[in-house]
Amino acid sequence: MRRLPLLVALAALSCVPLAGCAPDRGDQLAAARRRESALVARSQALINEGNALVRVKDYASASKRYAAAAVVKPDDAAAYFGLGMALTKLGRYEDARIAYARAHALAQGARDSAAAR
Repeated sequence: MRRLPLLVALAALSCVPLAGCAPDRGDQLAAARRRESALVARSQALINEGNALVRVKDYASASKRYAAAAVVKPDDAAAYFGLGMALTKLGRYEDARIAYARAHALAQGARDSAAAR
């Protein structure tokens, strides 16, 4: 018999909204913007490292940095363009062509979305 009042109390509490439990929509948007900003910064840092490696002709390491940037931010055309450059220098022409095509598609998509605004 003692369980019934406890169950009723729990059922009643489950229907009462608790202040601070539901995440604020503004907080969620701010957190999403911070995450996006961090991804952009990390991707750009990897691209910068790749660029530095290209300058010293370390194309294998550069291709790894550009590929990592593309993983961090898959919609970054610069990462794919850099990857295409490094792969070309390594003689991996088919892989380079694919990277360049991806860079072109991403850049075209960015232009189209900018024109739509």
